Amino acid sequence: MMTDNVTSPNEAAFDPETARLFAELGTRPVINAAGAYTMLGGSTLSPGVRAAMEAANRSFVDMKTLFEGSGRVIAGMLGVEAAYVTSGGAAALALSVAACLTRGHRDYLERLPDTEGIPNQIVVQKSTRQKYDHCLTIPGARIVEAGDESGLTPLQLEAAIGPRTTAVHYFVPLQGDSPGVPSLESVIEVAHAHGLPVVVDAAGHTYPTDNLRRFVRAGADLVCYANKYFDAPHSTGLVLGKKDYVDLVALNSFIGFETSDYHTLGRAMKVDRQEVFATVVALREWLAMDHEARFLLYGERAERVLRGLKGVPVVEAYRISEREMPRPVIRDGVRLVLRDAAAAQRLVAALRDGDPSVWVRVDDDRADCVNVSVAFCSDAELEVVIRRLDEVLGMQR
Repeated sequence: MMTDNVTSPNEAAFDPETARLFAELGTRPVINAAGAYTMLGGSTLSPGVRAAMEAANRSFVDMKTLFEGSGRVIAGMLGVEAAYVTSGGAAALALSVAACLTRGHRDYLERLPDTEGIPNQIVVQKSTRQKYDHCLTIPGARIVEAGDESGLTPLQLEAAIGPRTTAVHYFVPLQGDSPGVPSLESVIEVAHAHGLPVVVDAAGHTYPTDNLRRFVRAGADLVCYANKYFDAPHSTGLVLGKKDYVDLVALNSFIGFETSDYHTLGRAMKVDRQEVFATVVALREWLAMDHEARFLLYGERAERVLRGLKGVPVVEAYRISEREMPRPVIRDGVRLVLRDAAAAQRLVAALRDGDPSVWVRVDDDRADCVNVSVAFCSDAELEVVIRRLDEVLGMQR
């Protein structure tokens, strides 16, 4: 999806009706130079996706048939056994674990998150722990750490598996081959030898587009994505995998609650019909997109930022790209290396608190670096970003 058709927050602010609505809701438009980011509302919907939502809005549907049909279409697009649309990547993880917990224990479909009496432990690599692991515990699973701070070996994974294990979790590293992170294939081999499913958190791994297929092809039972990373609605996610397990995801979902004999955990994780239509169209567009053209546009915009910041006092400034450094949150843009972490935090705060408000992000791995994404900026917004960066950094001269 290209962003030239996006209305600038500055333009929106001059529309009296829009300005009045923003004021009434106690918020203001933000220029997104932070990437596909939860706290900014995800990504931007294309005209085709918005049209699909409008078409869905004109008619009611049988939601069970919609979910069955959308799963079939998505699975066909990706060449996997089964697919299911969820209310975000977090829900995809929670429902996937619920599927593992209730596999062979249907009497627990109504008892979750009470898991007393059944295998309820999910093995997670210690050195890749992150805050989103908490989603695994929503249906009542207990996290057991495997390995140590330096990584995980097959023997350490074996040692963490016991009679109470229900599944093994695998977090796909952002940097491709990461020291201490075993291959997915080796984790699957150990887990399947014990008759255990593997749940993969691949939330942002939607490019290269083969990432939407390869984890299932490797043998993972359930693979979870956040759909904002292929420009679908922010409040949708996706589970791909083996049909028996995806069927259990559906049974544990709000569709299962409403149409089966079980009052399942997922009733709180409802998805509307517009979002399902939008997910299918967004995924189709993402798979067909000329991503090289997308990167070319990003590169031109990143170069504009770099040219606009010449002479500004930073330690270093250079282009970053998800092709060389998979960072789905950031996509392409510019990295600014500052004097220290405090300077990076001051820059982020000054841009966010200014008028207009510009959001950038401190790098996850380097606290002295600020990443400026160009993916969701219109041309007009990009000029504002450059001007504000020059103003704020210029004050440090």
